[in-house]
Amino acid sequence: MRTVRKGASMLVLGAMVSIHATSQPFPDLIQLPADFGPEGIAVGRGHTFYVGSLAPATLGQILVGDLRTGEFTELVPPTRRIAAGMKIDSRTNYLYVAGGNSGRATIYDAGSGEEVAFYQFQAPGVNGLNDVVVTHDAAYFTDTNRPFLYRIALSPNGEPGEGTVIPLPANFGIRGGCTVGPAPRGNGIAAAPNGKHLVSIHMSEGQLYRIDTESLTVFPITLSGGDFAGGAPVCSGDGLLLDGHTLYIGQFTLNRVAVVELSPDLLSGIVTRYITEPFQSNPATKLPTTLAEFGNSLYAVTYGASPPSPDFVVRLPK
Repeated sequence: MRTVRKGASMLVLGAMVSIHATSQPFPDLIQLPADFGPEGIAVGRGHTFYVGSLAPATLGQILVGDLRTGEFTELVPPTRRIAAGMKIDSRTNYLYVAGGNSGRATIYDAGSGEEVAFYQFQAPGVNGLNDVVVTHDAAYFTDTNRPFLYRIALSPNGEPGEGTVIPLPANFGIRGGCTVGPAPRGNGIAAAPNGKHLVSIHMSEGQLYRIDTESLTVFPITLSGGDFAGGAPVCSGDGLLLDGHTLYIGQFTLNRVAVVELSPDLLSGIVTRYITEPFQSNPATKLPTTLAEFGNSLYAVTYGASPPSPDFVVRLPK
């Protein structure tokens, strides 16, 4: 299942600059190349960010940039495989990338762009590996269509080991009742700091779940507050980011980010507010997908498989 590759090199393109003066504040919008087609975003060492492509012309390309200046270059050239959700492991500076309908999880060296390893969890097909979270001892990938979670074991120093397929309840393979947007099943995923519990979302149910990483038991998370746009307070939930007990959820076709205060056991929560701007007022910044954070800011990337183009990395206050 695991394949290791060595010897790749990083290709560098001309950088696009959003802000030239380093003394200015971090930009609120970083414009990406036209037709790049982003879906995933990750923040690495310092204020480095990474975005990956699912557009046909640049499929699988990964850009590396600077949140402070807005400059970016190419880290990984187009691979012809989707680069969807992604996360950095700070111990190794490895970038873990969900490969969508390729059925593959790929690990890159985030400094050089070298492919470190890949895991062929499923045969290529419809939808596939969507998002990823990295804990101290494993990386976990979700599947948009099938009732599985995919796990790569990590050593104490962060080196990848065995890959395994974890069955989930049958509803993770069934379309839910949310009426807004597409109908993926498993989508965003986050982890408690100790790695004992994961939080995942069934996008077309609008339902959050807590997954115990030892027993692999799955529990629904009971939510209160919020509105029922589309049928649930977190309908069309895409990328997740957990900061302490505060969970941020990119609500894709609703053009907003839900903010949920979770209980200490992660089994219940209150939707306290929605971050709607600039997604609902700026026609260029629609469809927030995955989320990352740096300092006191969230960063969302707009979805690249639907207009408008170009897409943006969007800075939001927490």
